[in-house]
Amino acid sequence: MTADHDRLAAQFAFLNEADRLKTVLRATTLGDGSRPENSGEHSWHLALYAMVLADQAGPGVQIDRVIRMLLLHDLVEIDVGDVPIHSANGEAHGSVAVVAAEAAAAERIFGLLPADQAAEFRALWAEFEAAETPDAVFAKSLDRVQPVMQNLVSGGGTWITYNVTAEQLETRVGAKVARGAPRLWDWVRARTRSFFGD
Repeated sequence: MTADHDRLAAQFAFLNEADRLKTVLRATTLGDGSRPENSGEHSWHLALYAMVLADQAGPGVQIDRVIRMLLLHDLVEIDVGDVPIHSANGEAHGSVAVVAAEAAAAERIFGLLPADQAAEFRALWAEFEAAETPDAVFAKSLDRVQPVMQNLVSGGGTWITYNVTAEQLETRVGAKVARGAPRLWDWVRARTRSFFGD
């Protein structure tokens, strides 16, 4: 009985800590532009993106694994915060310092779980970050395309805030979306052209 109680205590400690993701504000707004979305909302929306856009995935992609990655991928922001890809500090996105801070956050946060779940969840998070498997490549594509759609429906959103150019959109976002979902990027990119005037 004690082992079961200890396991449940660890699982609820993780779940309670995960609730803090709802307090991490992102640069991207809600579609109606009324306020910034939080990282918990972003993760939920991405899981829904994976379910709805599963037909855009390449061969061998397991959507259930993609959903699990997307639900876990931003938990490290509890410690590190969100680093907007188009912000003045956008060059920090993916920097050695941010990568190290996120890895430390992953160890701490997933380490709250029982050992078996900690290892499983940490491995899924690392797979997403590496973006080498078909599942992770598709998950990354969705993670990049969702803010584009939020900006489109909100009338420009962070593109206006950060003076984003068409070239920046293509190199920072489009290339990653196209890698895992080329037809999806073709459709979305066509809708950004009127905004960027190209």
